Amino acid sequence: MAGGGDELKLLGMWASPFALRAKLALSFKGLSYDYVEVDLKNKSELLLSSNPVHKKVPVLIHKGKPICESQVIVQYLDEAFPDAGVSLLPSDPYDRAIARFWAAYIDDKLFKSWLQASMCQTEQEKAAAMKETFAAVANLEAAFKECSKGKPFFGGDAVGYVDVTLGAVIGFVRVGEALHGMRLFDASRSPLLDVWLERFAALDAAKAVLPDTGRLAEYAKMKQAEWAAAAAANN
Repeated sequence: MAGGGDELKLLGMWASPFALRAKLALSFKGLSYDYVEVDLKNKSELLLSSNPVHKKVPVLIHKGKPICESQVIVQYLDEAFPDAGVSLLPSDPYDRAIARFWAAYIDDKLFKSWLQASMCQTEQEKAAAMKETFAAVANLEAAFKECSKGKPFFGGDAVGYVDVTLGAVIGFVRVGEALHGMRLFDASRSPLLDVWLERFAALDAAKAVLPDTGRLAEYAKMKQAEWAAAAAANN
């Protein structure tokens, strides 16, 4: 990998899709970095001092200066290393604004409702959350058609900002299918995104950092058990 080196350090947690987003950006940019795995139940002084506001991963440290929030990190890497790897953000101001809109939509609508569905304790609550999730999927399917202009990725011929943003959830998409038989993207509801997922996941830069599905499934089962225990304790 080119560039980066000792001047880049990433604080993350292996199962976090937000930390994975930063890893994907670093991988597609071809940047080398030091990785520090963080125990979120026993947060290190480095994490607390680097992100005193949210106290969360990921945190990118560049030349001793911390940058927080996954989407901010991706944008920063693209701007700080413009000649490395692929350019994630479009050069055109309008296209760049559209990419940022859909990246924000992925977190605010798709990921939020999907996470809520996984935490729901009743079938009625889960159905309502999944209805919101699939409405978001429909909007993203239309966005892919518009942004890709018939090409393989949201970014066109090459992976772009929205691809990296959405690519971070691929691991949990596979876990949802493995554990519950539920596919977030499928050939009937979202054929473009269904093909996109396999295409993105097959890229070397993605395969290098995507977590193992089996390990992630065990982690997801543990988290669901914790959520169920917490819900029972509050009833």
